[in-house]
This record gives sequence, C-alpha cells and structure tokens, in this order.
Amino acid sequence: MDFEYSDKVKTLREKLTAFMDAHVYPTEQDRIDFQHDHANLWKPWPGIEDIKAKAKAEGLWNLFMPHEYGEWSPGLTNLEYAPLAELMGRVVGASEFFNCAAPDTGNMEVLAKYGTPEQQEKWLKPLLAGEIRSAYVMTEPEVASSDATNIATTIIADGDDYVINGRKWWISGVMDPRCKVYILFGRTPSDGPRHRQHSQIIIPADTPGIEIVRPLPVFESLHSPGGHCEMLFKDVRVPKENLILGEGRGFEIAQGRLGPGRIHHCMRLIGQAQRAVEYMARRVENRVAFGRKLSEQSSIRQDIARSFCEIEQARLLTLKAADAMDRHGNKVAKDLIAAIKIVAPQMAQTVADRAIQAHGAMGLTGDTPVAQIFVSGRFLRMADGPDEVHLSQLGKLKIAEYNAAPLR
Repeated sequence: MDFEYSDKVKTLREKLTAFMDAHVYPTEQDRIDFQHDHANLWKPWPGIEDIKAKAKAEGLWNLFMPHEYGEWSPGLTNLEYAPLAELMGRVVGASEFFNCAAPDTGNMEVLAKYGTPEQQEKWLKPLLAGEIRSAYVMTEPEVASSDATNIATTIIADGDDYVINGRKWWISGVMDPRCKVYILFGRTPSDGPRHRQHSQIIIPADTPGIEIVRPLPVFESLHSPGGHCEMLFKDVRVPKENLILGEGRGFEIAQGRLGPGRIHHCMRLIGQAQRAVEYMARRVENRVAFGRKLSEQSSIRQDIARSFCEIEQARLLTLKAADAMDRHGNKVAKDLIAAIKIVAPQMAQTVADRAIQAHGAMGLTGDTPVAQIFVSGRFLRMADGPDEVHLSQLGKLKIAEYNAAPLR
C-alpha cells in the first residue's frame, strides 16, 4: 500500500489549501452570523456565488464525482478525493463552495449513473453547474426508516403519470430557495420480493400537492438556508418518464447512492476533528491555570495524544475504504464503508468534546468551531443510518464471513 499522495493530489491539495486560506476561513464567521440572523432565515449567504465562481475557475469543482462517470467527472478516484474532502470539511458547510455538498452529490451520482439522457439534460447538468440545489426524500415519521423496506409513501401508476402520496421528514435542503428538484424513495406496490417493491422518482419542487409541514431543528439550530423539514405529498402527479431506472429498482439505486455519500461525510469529519485538535493544542499552550500552562498537565497531553491516534486511525480506515471502492466497487467495500461510518462520527464527537473541555466555557460558544464540530459529529451518527444499524449489519456480515472460512 502506497501512503504517498500522487502528484495530481498534491497539486490539488496545495490549490485547495490556498483557496481555503483566501476565501473560506476569512468569510466563515460572516457566513455564520448571517445565517444566525433570523431576518435571513432560508436565505443563502450573499457571498456564496462569488466564491463558487472562483472555485470553478480554479478547477476546484465537482471533485467528488468518481472517474468512472466519464464526461461528468473531473477524473479523480475516491481515494484521491478523500484528502481533498478532508480539507473542505474543516469548515462546516464549505463543501458547497466547490459543488461537493450533500445531498446534491448523491443525487448527481444517481442521475449520472442511472438517469436517462433526458433526465440528465434537465436536472444533472444544472446541478453539476451549481445553478440549482436538490433534496433526497426518503425518511418517514410513521415508520422505522432505518429499515427502508418500511417506507410507505406510495408511487402509483395512473395513465401517463405516477401519483405520489405520503409523509416524509428530516428531508435536508428543501427550505433553500435554490432547491428545485427532489429524488423521492417510495413504494411501488407489487407481489415481488421485499426489496423489489420500492422505486425512486424525480419530482420538480414546484409540483402541485407538496406541502412543507414544518422545519425541524437540530439541537435548536435550523441549519439555514437548507434546513431539514417535514413534508406532505398529497396526490402529487409527475410524468412516468420521471421514474429512475424502473419500478422496483429503488434499493438498487439507494445502495449505489448511499455508499459514496456515507464515506464523503467521514472524509469531512476527519477534517473537522483535525481542526478541533489543532484549536485545542493552541488553547492549552496559551492558557495558564494554577501557575502552570494547561499544556504541562499530563491529562491534557494524554487527551491530545489520544485524539491524534484516533484521527489517524479513522483517516487510514477512510482511505482503505475509498481504495476498496475504487478497486472492487461499493458493494464489495460495504464492510469498510459501514466500519468508517461507525468510527468517524463518534471519533469526531469525542475529539471535539475534549477540545470543548480544554477551552472551558469558551468551548461552548461560537467563538471557536469546536462546538459546531461536536454537534456535527453527533448529528452524523444518525444521518445515513444510526450506528446500531451499521453495527448490526457489519456484525452479521463478519460472522458469516468468519464462519465460511476454515478455523485454524
């Protein structure tokens, strides 16, 4: 295994680091202040389009799209993208500057891999250009959606259309006025196997019959401008050509979509955790209590040492998972994807918690990024499936694998 970054990745890291220094870190607090002003609720930060244009001009654009997507991709592998996503992830929300933010990334991969030429022309191209945003509509309040076979929202054929009925929640990005299209996961009832009873369909955001019931706060934050919301679909009618791939193919599409999305979250969390420990190290070196710098306390040194070890372990597991995806495909790499999804959010939360403690009361404020990193890690332990589901599935997979091999 080669632990050196390629020359291409080294060049991109240098460009990305310089871009972050010039345009992202200096505007971070202004962006936070804007979004926290209730008068700006559900409004994008005014400076975002200018920074996006600069990123696009420098070739720091759509870096997430794996090389196998040909014309839609800048040509990077998942392994090459990982250290770049880590750099973007250091500032929560900065991935949007580079058109590498969820849920758009997953939706773009779905349309690039499974979309018809007509669907790609109408929706993929403006998403790749960063002209619009999108949402992925899956989770429901009435069922345990971690078992997606429970999803009950119906997609029923009626003449030349499909009619959608159901209630969804925790749908990210919908409140953003730039969100123009949804990809909905719903049930197309049939007598087939359990995993062949669901489909995915494209719904323009302005289709009649869609009601935004309420925005949902995360730890009392609304995550403006995109937010997360509860939605009601009542007799929502779209043409049949909006169905993706075909009836009963929903789980097939979901597995192709969720693997990369999960590991992208982990890549960004590595960057957040790294930033938290850097803030922690700076704080303890410059803070004196009871006649000694905090950095001279053994317990503080141990916290930083543990944090370094845990970040490095998670980083290496992320890179191994990304490499396996490139070499063998998402399906074969599912054990490593599950493992890093379990490890990275908890690691980031733990490291950020130590950094908060080292900062004292300041760590609870917005004066440093560590509180936001803590919340982000906790939130992502639920997003894309709770820890318990990934642990259960990974345990089941490994039990079967180890029992199939001879015991030595």
